[in-house]
Amino acid sequence: METLLQIYETRVQEGRLSPDDAQLEALPEFERIRAALSQPVKRGLFRKPPEPPRGLYLWGGVGRGKSMLMDLFVESLQVPVRRVHFHAFMQEIHNGMHKARQRGVEDAIAPVAADVAASVKVLAFDEMQITDITDAMIVGRLFEALFKAGVVVVTTSNRVPDDLYKHGLNRQIFLPFIALLKERMVVHELVSHRDYRQDRLAGSPVYFTPANDAARAAIAQVWRDLTGGGAEPLTLHVKGRQVEIPAFRNGVARASFYDLCGKPLGAADYLALAEAARVLVLENIPALGRSNFNEAKRFVTLIDALYEAKVRLICSAAAEPEYLYLEGEGTFEFERTASRLREMQSAEWAGDLI
Repeated sequence: METLLQIYETRVQEGRLSPDDAQLEALPEFERIRAALSQPVKRGLFRKPPEPPRGLYLWGGVGRGKSMLMDLFVESLQVPVRRVHFHAFMQEIHNGMHKARQRGVEDAIAPVAADVAASVKVLAFDEMQITDITDAMIVGRLFEALFKAGVVVVTTSNRVPDDLYKHGLNRQIFLPFIALLKERMVVHELVSHRDYRQDRLAGSPVYFTPANDAARAAIAQVWRDLTGGGAEPLTLHVKGRQVEIPAFRNGVARASFYDLCGKPLGAADYLALAEAARVLVLENIPALGRSNFNEAKRFVTLIDALYEAKVRLICSAAAEPEYLYLEGEGTFEFERTASRLREMQSAEWAGDLI
């Protein structure tokens, strides 16, 4: 069986990857887990099952190759594994707990954790981050149960564990979870100074107009370049509500203008999106004016949230930024939004994201 290093080197030789010292330094941690899980289990009447290996918490800046390393790891495993975005996983946990309570189960976490542990040996999370108090209050007991059941957790994150749920409400209740992560997982920083996601966008158009078939094809190609083409929906929890993002993978979100601005969403929703995504692919921005004044106001709020959070925006629109909003109340206020849209296309602004 090939080692992860051998697989990595083969892909470099094939031109599918560029060699990166930081990625090479992280590979042994993945290999440690893979090798331990590949060992045959020696069975006996009085023999205790082997202790599972410590998991891995791989953190670092966006676009450094964390998801690519996770891809290599997951594809090479020969034990039951589930790869899932952390937000999506937590949504499933909340739904499972709700169903358990409906059945009259008092401790809803226990059966949900048992169901997860019964189906997988490894949980591989993309982008662990916790911003919602409903998640923060249950992850400690949830992960304690998963670890106790022998589940190995491997996750990527943009944050060091100590910064999870930073400044969150009642954070002191959350702190034991951080200690649990450090105890049951090796924390490894991916210190690479190259942003491969930014490399893939370098020199490429990010604002397509008009929003016609050619724009749709170009957007689809950008999506494939950034994500490999796969995706799953993302559910954000915002003040007790759920905000659905149709497609999400590797920190890249994809939605239509209607998905984000045609529904009664507000600043808190857009801030949650900006927290979860590093790139937003937004399709079919229409001409704006009196007929869609509410949608236009939401669009202004969305762009403000993306701009302040330094989220990369790739979009298709009916017109250039300066000609999107030409009549009706709010044209003056939209000038700032048009200016920001123009700035967000520039190489200088993109360079600030690295």
